[in-house]
Amino acid sequence: MSGERYDAVVIGAGPAGEVAASRLPKLGLRTALVERELVGGECAYWACIPSKTLLRAPEVRSEARRAAGVEEPGHEWSDLVEYRDFMIRDLDDSKQVAGYREDGVDVYRAEARVTGPGRVQVGDETIEAERIIVATGSASAVPSIDGLEEAGYWTNREATTLKELPRSVAVLGGGPVGVELGQFMRRMGVDVTIVEKHDRPLAREEAAVGELLKRALAEDGVTLRLGGEVGRVTREGDERVLHLREGGEVRAERILVAVGREPRIPDGLEDLGVEVEERGIRVDERCRAAEGVWAVGDVTGVMPFTHVGKYQARIVLADIAGEDPHADYSAVPRVVFSDPEVAAVGMTADAAREEGIDAATAELDLPESISRPWMYERDPRGSLGVVADRERGVLVGAWAVAPLASEWIHYAALAIKTATPIAVLRDTVAQFPSYTEGYLNALEQLD
Repeated sequence: MSGERYDAVVIGAGPAGEVAASRLPKLGLRTALVERELVGGECAYWACIPSKTLLRAPEVRSEARRAAGVEEPGHEWSDLVEYRDFMIRDLDDSKQVAGYREDGVDVYRAEARVTGPGRVQVGDETIEAERIIVATGSASAVPSIDGLEEAGYWTNREATTLKELPRSVAVLGGGPVGVELGQFMRRMGVDVTIVEKHDRPLAREEAAVGELLKRALAEDGVTLRLGGEVGRVTREGDERVLHLREGGEVRAERILVAVGREPRIPDGLEDLGVEVEERGIRVDERCRAAEGVWAVGDVTGVMPFTHVGKYQARIVLADIAGEDPHADYSAVPRVVFSDPEVAAVGMTADAAREEGIDAATAELDLPESISRPWMYERDPRGSLGVVADRERGVLVGAWAVAPLASEWIHYAALAIKTATPIAVLRDTVAQFPSYTEGYLNALEQLD
């Protein structure tokens, strides 16, 4: 059945899709928004929002334990669950749908299939649009392990919406999701074992980051099985048993799969000339995937972060508006909201050298160099590293493992984005006392 005609249709209502759908009408374009689940997407209901909400309570308890003159508070699990449910709107998007419709955006609740140039099938109806923006996001990748399906497992969705805490959890993967949720559950009294195939968690970051995080997780009582791969899974009563290829086993009431994400690709795109790679839809610097087709967010596989998807949506809007945008991912912050936080931006030293950059590095122990860590907590923690291009005299990378690192990593992000000369950064005055002061000390160590 033939349906409505639009100037633009957005497929997927996660953060990237919402940025596009909310702003396209302001360009005078009649817009449709297609979403098969909830308007707000993975981030709002099962990932960023609930996970960071859950992390905050045990983080506060840890902060109180480490601060001078503060009595350690307790946890009230029911209150935390109630607030988490408030933050995820009780998995109800009716207000969001109504808001879009009030703004003139037609919302379709259906699986989308592209059936030809400018044509999208939604349920039994086919709508037409001059412009198609694909923002279908990603889903948890599930490894092919013998017995895993039969034994049963959680992804981030079950872990962030749980009502009762299990006795024990085996986490497959020591990346951001595994680290955050593993540390959270351990701090809530769950026995946690993280099985990671590399020799450290967050293996894509600087080696020092992984080593520092190993120490922090161990202090919380998280068991790390590094260099471990699961060969098969069996179930014995209410326990899942992970049999490791290198020998030994891990037993837990629940298994949490956290080995990465896979793009959700709508059917029919290849017929429009869209190139679909293993990591996702291939896009150019304007996020164009084909004539009249753009893609944004996790489905592109560029960088699977909410803030990148929203940035890409702004690039698309500028392109549609007739501007000349060019996406630049050189200074995108990436944060793991562990305790202490892990924040990084730009290149690692190894990545810089692989690009042919003559890289200079410096690493700083923050409590030995600045005052703020000592005021923030007893037995203070924190390390900072920078990566510079000797030839150009600019920063190309930075990382930190320290309290509040997610906030002050943006100093380095802006320096990388603007290619601010290191001489200028060294001549910039930082607030005393603050963690940002550490950058000056690190920059002064660069040769």
